[in-house]
Amino acid sequence: MGFLKGKTAIITGAGFATLSDGRCGSIGYGIATAYAKEGANLVITGRNVKKLEDAKKALEENYGIKVLIMQADVNAGANNKEVVDSVIQKTIETFGRIDVLINNAQASASGVTIADHTTEQFDLAIYSGLYATFYYMQACYPYLKETKGTVINFASGAGLFGNYGQCAYAAAKEGIRGLTRVAATEWGKDGINANIICPLAWTAQLENFEKAYPEAFKANVKMPPMGHYGDSELEIGRVCVQLASPDFKYLSGETLTLEGGMGLRP
Repeated sequence: MGFLKGKTAIITGAGFATLSDGRCGSIGYGIATAYAKEGANLVITGRNVKKLEDAKKALEENYGIKVLIMQADVNAGANNKEVVDSVIQKTIETFGRIDVLINNAQASASGVTIADHTTEQFDLAIYSGLYATFYYMQACYPYLKETKGTVINFASGAGLFGNYGQCAYAAAKEGIRGLTRVAATEWGKDGINANIICPLAWTAQLENFEKAYPEAFKANVKMPPMGHYGDSELEIGRVCVQLASPDFKYLSGETLTLEGGMGLRP
């Protein structure tokens, strides 16, 4: 334990969230917790300042690390390069290095068909997901080159399998998947590891969805073959920790599908 001590990880979309049983309730916060347990200092971003403040408090008090929080919202109406550059500049001022970039943040309008999707809804997914990933990767590149670092991006089964009502979300995630493979090709010579994860996690949002709309949940959310949904910290978060290890450099460029049982499936 603690092999990430002294290293710095940026995790987008990592505000505080818990399940009813106290476990981590979002992928971003689960990853942040897994990294904190290994001693990494963290930069966490999001739109909700209160959730970021709560995450910072819990992570610093429980694991003795330092957490920098930055409100950052990549959207169609913002100067997005400036937004992202400010996060990177503050990271370097605070920690002096970047070892891991995890692009997890994503917003979308789910349940809206292609025929009914508005341009604004499409932009919401593309900017918060695809454009944000592009800007963060571009801004972090020189620092990741220095540290022989790691990029971990997130795609989804929505794109792999064409989920109903998720056209913009699927388009953003497939764009991120392609971008990651190109980065693996271009940045491999620099010693940068780049991978994409397609997870199925049990989150606070899914938990609330099941409670509020049990029939809709049953019709639309399928149990993985292994009989349980992924744990945001202990399974998805730990995979992200593994991908920051030099032992996993050979996997660069692969799509890792994480289902119940959570094996690595390139």
